[in-house]
Amino acid sequence: MGEQSPDGGRKTAKATGEAEPSGKSAPAKKALASRAGAASKQASAMQAAAVKKAASAKKAASAKKAASGEKVASATKAASGKKAAAAKRAAPAKKAPAAKKVTVAPKKATARIKGTAPARTVVHPPSGESRTALVRRARRINRELAEVYPYAHPELDFANPFQLVVATVLSAQTTDLRVNQTTPALFAKYPTPEDLAAANPEEVEEILRPCGFFRAKTKSVIGLSKALVEDFGGEVPGRLEDLVKLPGVGRKTAFVVLGNAFGRPGITVDTHFQRLVRRWQWTAETDPDKIEAAVGALFPKSDWTDLSHHVIWHGRRICHARKPACGACPIAPLCPAYGEGETDPEKAKKLLKYEKGGFPGQRLNPPQAYLDAGGKPAPPLGAG
Repeated sequence: MGEQSPDGGRKTAKATGEAEPSGKSAPAKKALASRAGAASKQASAMQAAAVKKAASAKKAASAKKAASGEKVASATKAASGKKAAAAKRAAPAKKAPAAKKVTVAPKKATARIKGTAPARTVVHPPSGESRTALVRRARRINRELAEVYPYAHPELDFANPFQLVVATVLSAQTTDLRVNQTTPALFAKYPTPEDLAAANPEEVEEILRPCGFFRAKTKSVIGLSKALVEDFGGEVPGRLEDLVKLPGVGRKTAFVVLGNAFGRPGITVDTHFQRLVRRWQWTAETDPDKIEAAVGALFPKSDWTDLSHHVIWHGRRICHARKPACGACPIAPLCPAYGEGETDPEKAKKLLKYEKGGFPGQRLNPPQAYLDAGGKPAPPLGAG
């Protein structure tokens, strides 16, 4: 359709030079575009709001899930705590172990048990001690004892192998001192195996009465004298297998004779030796033959005889059976049994015996080295 001109005539669209799209006017078109833009804007806003809402919902869900997990974890932890507390209440209370008392020993006693008390150090018991450590400790103990008893010797008086084997048989269940006080009369009357083999048992019993078990000992010494005369020509044999065949002679007696009359190494396992090597934890054996084998394996064979003297002397003078003089012991730092006896140095000195305590020894005729070291000979039987 055309547009009417001011003069009343009509103009065509071509004549006016403007296109009229879809029969709408320019204001209408502008309004339409405005509404379209607003709608688009509103749609974008709605879409953004939807995305934001979805994100918020997702975040809320995550937070809820986390809160739920935390709540479950808290509940589980609380339940575990309650269960542990209940178990703790139900379990009997354990008594705290008592603190272990630390044993303290002298660092090293003086070689002659004189002077003031030395500094002290903790003694570590040899639990779990290796074989090498045991050998080293055992040999060190023997070296220390050799310094304390440089004059150690057999404490039976004898002038020949025959006298020694007889005196050793008589020393069972009595002291060497008592034997030494008894044998002078015996050997004065029966100086040889032949003499004792032909002796009247009643006369021998009377001489041996002070030694205790005199009837059994009389039978043994007469019997071994007869065996020496009949089997060995009146001479004491120098072999272990021959000595143990004699009446009253066991391995201990045989090793005393071999070591001290013939110079052949041997370990003398008497009551003192047995007690001390167990205290020192050299062995836990109680059988004398097994003790001999166990201790012998710790030392070279050449040390066996002197080792026996050192241990036996220490057992008689310091490391007594009932009350060891621990406070006066020169090997206290090496001894696992330190503390079994008196640890006060002054009180321990009062427990020392024989020359260590200023008293006479056990021999009537001791070696000169013993006398030079201040040892005193024992009195004869009946004296004092």
